Amino acid sequence: MRGFVAALAALAAWAAAGPSIRFTNVARQAGLTAVNVNGGDSTKKYLVETTGSGVAFVDYDNDGWLDVFLVNGSRIEGSSATKLLYRNRQDGTFQDVTAEAGLARSGWGQGVCAGDYDRDGFVDLFVTYWGANTLYRNIGGRRFEDATARAGLRNKEPRWGAGCAFLDYDRDGRLDLFVANYLVQHLKTAPLPGENPYCWYRGVPVACGPRGLTFDTNQLFHNNGDGTFTEVSEKSGVAAVQGRYSLGVLVSDFDNDGWPDIYVACDQTPSILYRNNHDGTFTDVALLHGVALGEDGKALSGMGAAAADYDGNGWLDIFRTNFSDEIETLYRNRGRGQFDDATRQAGLGHNTRFVGWGCGFPDVDNDGRPDLFLANGHVFPEVNRLGIDVRYRDRKILYRNLGAGRFEDISTGAGPGVAENHSSRGVAFGDYNNDGRVDIVVNNQNDPPSLLRNETKDGGHWLGVQLVGVRSDRCGIGARVRVMAAEQEQLQEVRSGGSYLSQNDLRLHFGLGKATKADWIEVRWPSGQVDRLKGVPGDRVMVVKEGAGQSPQ
Repeated sequence: MRGFVAALAALAAWAAAGPSIRFTNVARQAGLTAVNVNGGDSTKKYLVETTGSGVAFVDYDNDGWLDVFLVNGSRIEGSSATKLLYRNRQDGTFQDVTAEAGLARSGWGQGVCAGDYDRDGFVDLFVTYWGANTLYRNIGGRRFEDATARAGLRNKEPRWGAGCAFLDYDRDGRLDLFVANYLVQHLKTAPLPGENPYCWYRGVPVACGPRGLTFDTNQLFHNNGDGTFTEVSEKSGVAAVQGRYSLGVLVSDFDNDGWPDIYVACDQTPSILYRNNHDGTFTDVALLHGVALGEDGKALSGMGAAAADYDGNGWLDIFRTNFSDEIETLYRNRGRGQFDDATRQAGLGHNTRFVGWGCGFPDVDNDGRPDLFLANGHVFPEVNRLGIDVRYRDRKILYRNLGAGRFEDISTGAGPGVAENHSSRGVAFGDYNNDGRVDIVVNNQNDPPSLLRNETKDGGHWLGVQLVGVRSDRCGIGARVRVMAAEQEQLQEVRSGGSYLSQNDLRLHFGLGKATKADWIEVRWPSGQVDRLKGVPGDRVMVVKEGAGQSPQ
């Protein structure tokens, strides 16, 4: 016991001596001022008004600077809003280029994921909707065209698309597409607040669901290599998983077998872990592998999901956000895709009043340990009438990774950007100003977005890695990158989708701590190619081409 107390004291002393971590919301001065429209603000009649929208950090014009794509919702009554594309001016500000980019389409948008599905060197966008999903093909980094019908991705009937991800599930070098569908909601037949037991929250009538509403099934589309896709949901076994309210999508190789698996955070139903069987099929092993339920064996209200090797054991772990009165969930991968619930032992069990959405593991101080960020906001604006500690608009949470499998909640001292109150949903991570520190963009319901600029002082050195596939997909999605610096090894994967209905920067960011270079970098591509680079200088972005080595950006 005495040794344990001494270890905790040492961790606390180390944390106190660490860098000053600070985030400031600079969205207004950066030009990100448009309001994200999502149903009513003081009351909501239907569930579709509550789930919000995602956001993407993506370099659509290949200039080396991250642009921002904001998915927008709509209102039950009145005009619809359009999604928004902001081009990075490279001076800390953004320009609205939505119209000239051909993206001025209205509709009730939900999520976004990115990938170069046609291998032309420019990243494309897939956007899910309550209605009809859309594939936006990037034309030379200048504009986007709606390629949905030509690609064979048009829904036969309206559906409620949620999270999505491009992935090369069969490792043929072409990006396939996975889409999570939340549930079936038709407003003409949907119950109204207070009409049944699923339409109340703490004695207040609220939007009904998801319990009591009709389930939908998830979808998988195979890339045919000619710009078209074929739906293989039934053939692959993806559609065999029934009775789920699916939201967040997270693709990673959780069992280290070289094939991408798919985790789906599900609302009030067991979450899904589709294990890749290497033959074009998947099997749900979530219950068997310990990631379907909470620590008490009950289904939680899963929304967002993120993956990282937070404890440095060489296996990717899973974090999932949940509803208020539920604890956040950290599943530690103990090996071969077998997980233990490590939430409480990691120090994450005390924030139970929040409704969590977008999340991720950015290394905010560049010390080589992935930290943990999540955005919050209640589902029902009606909670403000209750006068309790649960609020519709709320602050974010930032946990600093102390090492040894432990996190410390540093939210109250992490700057005004973390402390601001919003009803937040989608979150994306990336270094938008190329200063070597990971920034955060947040999509807020019926508010402008938040652009949290990382102003941390005295942080460590860093290394950015951008992959260019040759036999593998062009973005390197699914590639695993290991970095060794100062006797500390890190593991990351390039990933489409994730967080909550959002897209992070496809470049990987590694903190190096006091080291000024990486001793070595190893890239394991989906094709099976392994590239190993030695003595890589830090504080820059390195472009690694499959089979050809490295070059500075």
